[in-house]
Amino acid sequence: MVVIHYTAMESAMAARDTLCNPETEVSAHYLIAPDGEVMLLVPEEMRAWHAGAGRWGDVTDVNSRSIGIELANDGRSPFAAAQMDALTTLLKGIQARWDIRPERVIGHSDMAPGRKIDPGPRFDWRRLALEGLAVWPGDAKADKEQFIPLLRAFGYTADAPDDVLISAFRLRFRPHKTGPLDACDLAMIADLARRFPVDANAAWA
Repeated sequence: MVVIHYTAMESAMAARDTLCNPETEVSAHYLIAPDGEVMLLVPEEMRAWHAGAGRWGDVTDVNSRSIGIELANDGRSPFAAAQMDALTTLLKGIQARWDIRPERVIGHSDMAPGRKIDPGPRFDWRRLALEGLAVWPGDAKADKEQFIPLLRAFGYTADAPDDVLISAFRLRFRPHKTGPLDACDLAMIADLARRFPVDANAAWA
């Protein structure tokens, strides 16, 4: 898998210093600055400490099964065009080297709902999907009682309350949506769970 983060720090150099300091006990494979500079901090074949507690599908030790990419961003600002360009180029190489499918490119908030919100509502997931580097939902049919089972079929399997899982899903796919579940939520998750189940052998409900 690939897990995308933001640094929530004021500069790329401050983030680099933190990620390279053994005392902080946090690291990532790559850090991308707003100007598009890509810094390799941990070789891809080695474990980095970027994910923490959480899970995606049946993966419970995400650090051991993923490449972590940190984007230097304060969590409030838009992501720079040069930074997004660099990310797409980097992802293409990683996916080719490790045969990582687009549905296995996720956000920190996907695997740790309620604990993490990065890369946040300003991150352009749709752009990655249009370039074949991540996924974006289409349209299918489902009933409201199917929503949480479908979320889990897609990969949101963290042990979290239903409302936290719904918020994590919306943070990525409908970042400005609030209120009760609606037909668009249902259509989106039904399509994602049908096309990209974490267990490809699972029966479609």
